[in-house]
Amino acid sequence: MTEALSKLFDFSTMVNLLGYPFVQQALLAAAALGLVSGCLAPLVVARKMSFAVHGTAELAFTGAAAALLVGVSVGVGALAGAVVAALLLGLLGQRGTERDSVIGAILSFGLGVGVLLLWLNPERTANKFSLLVGQIVGVDSTDVLLLTASAVLVLVVFGFVYRPLLFASVDPDVAAARGVPARVLTPLFAVLVGVATALGVHTVGALLVLALMVTPGAAAARVTASPLKATVLAVVFAEVAVLGGIVLSLAPGAPVSAFVTIISFVIYLACRVIGKRRLSRLTRTPATT
Repeated sequence: MTEALSKLFDFSTMVNLLGYPFVQQALLAAAALGLVSGCLAPLVVARKMSFAVHGTAELAFTGAAAALLVGVSVGVGALAGAVVAALLLGLLGQRGTERDSVIGAILSFGLGVGVLLLWLNPERTANKFSLLVGQIVGVDSTDVLLLTASAVLVLVVFGFVYRPLLFASVDPDVAAARGVPARVLTPLFAVLVGVATALGVHTVGALLVLALMVTPGAAAARVTASPLKATVLAVVFAEVAVLGGIVLSLAPGAPVSAFVTIISFVIYLACRVIGKRRLSRLTRTPATT
């Protein structure tokens, strides 16, 4: 136990590793991921898409496993798998009554096929494990370019559709009456979420990408009702979690996802406490006046 703690708080090793190019590339990729996931997370929470993110992550994992098997870029495979999942979820799960069953079917299918593809791959056991829980040594300069370009594309499209998407998320009935094209926006947003989810496969792995795609938005919703403030806070929370997780994982050499999820959950708990105290002060104010 003492040895493990000494590795965890070995700051000299941590500082030395920060000078390596692969660590700097991982931090750049993580920063792009934190920005994208933080922007999307509040709407993911508002639209109740947490389970959908998990389903999308499973097909991103499947695409990455297929890419690893045939020897192409894991990032490209993850993107392809996530986009396919997002389109399926957006098109098949339009009706709320069948959304959960569609997600469950896609999730189990993606995970099953992904496990089969990993079993078929006789080599690269470390890379197999990294698809599930993340590994920064797998991020190279090509991956950074792909992640950055994908992040920019997602943010540009998201900026164009943000206002009608927010309207349709907050009050879907009124938005439909005003002519907001929800049938187009729903699958489009699902694709944006899918791309963002795929970006997280390298860093936090397919199993724990929820820590960035959902938790920052859920935490922000606990402390503010303003969409703009929630987005800013979610970006800050996501960046702190993913960058802090990478830095803390350097010295012990532990999976990045462990630290990312811990930091993200601590932020969420802190926001719950702050939100509860704020609500309690508001409810006591009329009684004192």
